[in-house]
Amino acid sequence: MRELSIFVDESGDFGKYAKHSPYYAVSMVFHDQSFDISKPLELLDKNLLNMGYGDVAIHTEPLIQREEIYKNVEPNERRSLFTKLFYFVLHSNIKYRTFIYEKIHFEDEMRLQARMAKDISFFLRNHSDFFLSYDKVIVYYDNGQREITRMLNTILATELTDFEMRKVSPANYRLFQAADLICTLALLQKRYDANKLTRSDMLLFHSRKELRKDFLKRIKEKEFND
Repeated sequence: MRELSIFVDESGDFGKYAKHSPYYAVSMVFHDQSFDISKPLELLDKNLLNMGYGDVAIHTEPLIQREEIYKNVEPNERRSLFTKLFYFVLHSNIKYRTFIYEKIHFEDEMRLQARMAKDISFFLRNHSDFFLSYDKVIVYYDNGQREITRMLNTILATELTDFEMRKVSPANYRLFQAADLICTLALLQKRYDANKLTRSDMLLFHSRKELRKDFLKRIKEKEFND
């Protein structure tokens, strides 16, 4: 039986545009269960355990901005955490797709949600041969935002013949943390393109060139292309 796991994470909120929250992003990470990712997973777990983060869910935007549990962590350690999770993604047989929106272009949250639902539906429909080839599709989400939970249930019920939604605890699934990282990279790409990288961004990634070459460009290797 062929089984596909889809890990979903979001970044941002459905509130009005604000300088501190200009974007909304949703990332989906796809893992065909027939592809073994145990080796990169074991390496990541070992490395994080050695750094004292074995039971911790790595949240990459707070990691970059030195917030939450990372507020007293030095830049080199935060860079190391980010890089280890990043290389886990690169070395795992997975794909992703991110949907990201500039909130300034939407009059209200309903229009933003409608556009997002349309785009995700089109993506699934455009790749229906791929998704319908699986006997079982399991979608993992932490129910962080009820709007996303409702949207996913509605879209998937329309586009797929059979699926299951499971609530996930971020600390228990590295692929959910991978979806978080991919959301963050999408936000970094936007800030890079707009020449609005923050001081915290530069402290962690050292230069625009290094960020583009070592992270933004390389993550495209894992993108689910049309």
